Amino acid sequence: MSKPLENIEGLLKSHKLSDEDYQHIKQILEREPNLVELGIFSAMWSEHCSYKSSTKYLRGFPTKAPWVIQGPGENAGVIDIGGGYAAVFKMESHNHPSFIEPFQGAATGVGGILRDVFTMGARPIANMNALRFGSIDGNSDINKYQRHLVRGVVDGIGSYGNCMGVPTIGGEVSFDESYNGNILVNAFALGLVKTDEIFLGIAEGIGNSVMYVGSKTGRDGLGGAVMSSDSFTEESKSLRPTVQVGDPFTEKLLLEACLELFKTKKEIVVGIQDMGAAGLTSSAFEMAGKSAAGMRMNLDKVPAREEGMTPYDFMLSESQERMLVCIKKGREQEVIDIFEKWDLDVAIIGEVTDTGCMELFWHGDLACDMPIAPVSEEAPVLDRPVSRPEYLNEINGITVDDYSSISDQVAFEKLLTSLEIVDKAWVYEQYDSMVQTNTVKHPGSLDASCIRIKETGKALAMSADCNPRYCYIDPYKGAALAVMESGRNVAMSGAVPKAITDCLNFGNPENPEVMWQFAEACGGIKEACAELSTPVVSGNVSLYNETNGKSVFPTPAIVMVGINDDENKVLPSSLQKEGSLVVLLGKTTGQFGGSLYIKKLHGETTGSLADIDYRAELNLWKLIIDANTKGLLESAKDVNLGGIAIALSKMAALSSMGVVASIKSSDSRDIFDESQHRAIIEIGKDNWDDFKVIADELGVPTDIIGKVGGEKVKVSSVELALEDIKNIYFNRFAEVIEQDL
Repeated sequence: MSKPLENIEGLLKSHKLSDEDYQHIKQILEREPNLVELGIFSAMWSEHCSYKSSTKYLRGFPTKAPWVIQGPGENAGVIDIGGGYAAVFKMESHNHPSFIEPFQGAATGVGGILRDVFTMGARPIANMNALRFGSIDGNSDINKYQRHLVRGVVDGIGSYGNCMGVPTIGGEVSFDESYNGNILVNAFALGLVKTDEIFLGIAEGIGNSVMYVGSKTGRDGLGGAVMSSDSFTEESKSLRPTVQVGDPFTEKLLLEACLELFKTKKEIVVGIQDMGAAGLTSSAFEMAGKSAAGMRMNLDKVPAREEGMTPYDFMLSESQERMLVCIKKGREQEVIDIFEKWDLDVAIIGEVTDTGCMELFWHGDLACDMPIAPVSEEAPVLDRPVSRPEYLNEINGITVDDYSSISDQVAFEKLLTSLEIVDKAWVYEQYDSMVQTNTVKHPGSLDASCIRIKETGKALAMSADCNPRYCYIDPYKGAALAVMESGRNVAMSGAVPKAITDCLNFGNPENPEVMWQFAEACGGIKEACAELSTPVVSGNVSLYNETNGKSVFPTPAIVMVGINDDENKVLPSSLQKEGSLVVLLGKTTGQFGGSLYIKKLHGETTGSLADIDYRAELNLWKLIIDANTKGLLESAKDVNLGGIAIALSKMAALSSMGVVASIKSSDSRDIFDESQHRAIIEIGKDNWDDFKVIADELGVPTDIIGKVGGEKVKVSSVELALEDIKNIYFNRFAEVIEQDL
C-alpha cells in the first residue's frame, strides 16, 4: 500500500471533499486513505455520482406500472411496448463539458447516452437532445460566444450521432440570458430490445472474470465527475483536460461487438456496465455493489494509450468507448475472440471475490483495499437548507395588464421572429434523421417525433419539453407542466404517453433558494407523473449550473415516450387539406404568466401559473388518440408558446397552406395567451359530427374557429401573408446564427 498522504488540506480541496467527509472515510477504512482511495471516494461521493443533495427529493417518484420492466437504478429505463419487445431509454446531461469544449462535450454526451442504452442489450434506434443557450441575437461578446457554443454543440451532436448510424429525430432548442454563463446540453437515446434479452450492470458469482472491452484508457476526462459537481468561474474555461474526447467510429465497433456478444453468447454474460462518469471506479463499484460481492482488479492489465499512467489515472479516467463486463469463469476466450474480431481492446483484468472489498493491484503490489458497500451506500445524504426565493414576491403578482399596450399586429409579427418559435432547420439538418429508415415524424414536424417499429407494426412517439420561464415563476407547477406538455405532444401524434425520463438541471445546491426550486420541481414531477400515469423510469440530476454566483433558470427537462399501435396512424401536426375545419379544443382563460408574449415584448419573465386540471388534460389526450384511431382527424397540434396565433402560423408554414380563424374573446390578446389543456385540430366536415360526439362524452370544449385555405394566415384581428410567415419561420434562425461567419 502507498504511504499516507501529505498536504491533506490541499488534497481535500482539490477533490471537493470536506473535513467531515475525510473523517468519515477514515472511519470506513479504519486508517488514513492513500491517493487512489481518496480519488475513488471523491468521485463516488461527488454530486454527479452520488446525488447527495438531490436523493432526498428523488425518493417517492412514481416508478412502477404494468408496462415498466426496469425503473431507475440501471443504465436506462425499460418499458414493454408489446409484441415481445421493449423500449430502453434515458436522458443525461453533459452541461459542464459542453460549456468548456462544445464539440467534444456534446459529442461525448451523445456517446455516453448511447452506451447507457446498448449496454442493456438494446440497439439504439433514436437520438434526441434538449439544448439551452444564452442570448445569441446581437453583436456583444456574449452573443458571439453563445453563437460559437451553438455551432460547436450542434457539430458535436451531428458528428457523433451520424457516425454511429443512429437517427437524431427531434428535440428542442431554446434561448435565455440565464444560460449565458452555463449552457445545458441534455442527450436522450432510445433503443429496442427483446423483453427476454435485457442485460443489467451486475458482477456476481465468485471467481467469474471481470473483463475490460473497448478503447484504451488515457488521461482525458480525468476528474470529470468532480468537475461537473462544482460551479463555474472565469477560470473554468481552462478545464479542457477534464473533458472527454470521443471517437464515434470506435463506439460503432463497440456497439456491434456488444450486440454480437449478447446475441450469440448471452448465457456467459453475467453483467455489463458502461464506464461513464468516474470511469472504471463507478462501473466496478456499482457492479460489485449490486450483488454485495467483492472484486479484485489488476490495473496494470488495463489497456493504456499513454505512458506513465498510475493507478489513480486508470481508476478516474473518463476515456470514452469502454465497458466493464462480468463473464462466467472459463468462457473468457469466447469474449476475446468477438472483440478482437471487431478490432477492439479486450483484457481480463480481474475477478469477482467474496471479500466485499475492492482490491486493486499494480504490478503485484496492493494499491487499494477498501470495502465496496460503504463507498456506494454511505455517501453523504445532505439535507441542505431551503428558502423560497425573494424574487417570487416581486414577480408573481405582475400581470399582462401591468405592461404598456402593444397593438396585436405588432405583437404578432414580433412573436413570429422569436428564436423560440422559428424553425431550427439549421440545427436539425446537420443531423441524419432518416438513417435506419424508420423515422415517421422527423425533426421540424412539430410536437412529438415518431419512429416505426417494423418488427411489430407499431410506432413510438417521443417529445422533449420544458418551459424554463414557467419553472422560474413557479418551479412546482412549471415542472408538472413540463411532464404534461411532453405528454400532450406525444398524444398529438396519436400515441398513448407511457413513461418519462428526466434531466433535472439546476443551479448551486448550496444556495437555499436553488434547493427550494429543486424540491418544488421534484414535487411537481411526482404529482404530474402520478396523475397522468406516466412513471419515471430513468433520469439524471445536474447541479452547480452556475457561473460567478448566477444560476440558470430551473430546467427540469422531460422526455415522454408513448406507443401508437399502428405505424400507419401517426398523426401529423401540419395542415393537410384545403377546406378542412380548424377547431380549438379546450378553454382559453387569458394566461400570460411566464409567457413568450411578456418575454418577447417586454423583456421580462413574470406572473403566476394557473391551477392544473389533470382530468381536463387526460380527456384531451384521450379525445385525440381515440379520434385518430377512428380516422377522424387530418392533423393536430397542441397550443403552447405564443398561443393560438403562433400555433396556426407554424401549422400553415409547414404545409404551405393558409388559414383564416377567429376566436371569441373579450380580450384580443387572448390569441397569444398560453392557457393549458388546449389543442388545435384539423378535421373534414364529414367527420365533425362523429368527433363532436366523442368530445362531448369526454367533456372537452370545442369551437370551430376557421378553415384551411388561402394565401394568408389570419387569426382574429391579425394577419400576414403566408409567404411572409414562411420566410420568417424558415430563414430567421440561420440569419442569426450565421451573422458573424
